[in-house]
Amino acid sequence: MSTAQPSRSLVLLSTFYGGMICIAGVLGSKLVAFGPFGPVPALGVEAGIFAFILLVAASSAIAETSGKDAANRQVLLGFVPLVISMILIRIVLALPPAPFWGEEQRAGFDITLNQTSRMMIAGMIAYAASQTLNVYVFTKLKSAPGGFLWLRGMIAGVLSQVVDTVIFITIAFIGVAPVMEIMPGQLIAKIILSTVLTPPLILGMVAIAKWTDRKAA
Repeated sequence: MSTAQPSRSLVLLSTFYGGMICIAGVLGSKLVAFGPFGPVPALGVEAGIFAFILLVAASSAIAETSGKDAANRQVLLGFVPLVISMILIRIVLALPPAPFWGEEQRAGFDITLNQTSRMMIAGMIAYAASQTLNVYVFTKLKSAPGGFLWLRGMIAGVLSQVVDTVIFITIAFIGVAPVMEIMPGQLIAKIILSTVLTPPLILGMVAIAKWTDRKAA
């Protein structure tokens, strides 16, 4: 019995998606300055936002070219590289360093990768909720008058960023840090970045996906 083969664009986008999941947590260990904008001072935003925006664009592109079910399946399969990368990080951190590796290098490596279990759990819950919401809103708006690809992508991307930020910061920091002092700046920065970056990224990925499938036909 023959089985349907995934399109070339789905394979391409899925591979890209898995890579962005693994790198998002690593990038998130650095806070970057965003701004200032006139009287508004510079905001600190975790650098994982850039990988997460690419995740949103990729899942939306999959939904647009391969359907909602394929996009939801990709969100679920995303837990595989996510969990495996977390396990590997724990194993590597537990292994003894080479004797010639300096203390400064060891400390820098540990600071970059040694997230607490609470932050890892917060990240997984936020990822599942926000990416599922992104696919749902993006596909739901397709039947709206006009159904503009860029507009659907922007709305879904902004909403998913809000949900991701609220869930992650609440779970990761409640009781140990001032959540309401951290969250507003994160939300403002992520909403602005998502509004500006998500639409062109989705348009570009969908165009590449369609071109890839035409070349494969």
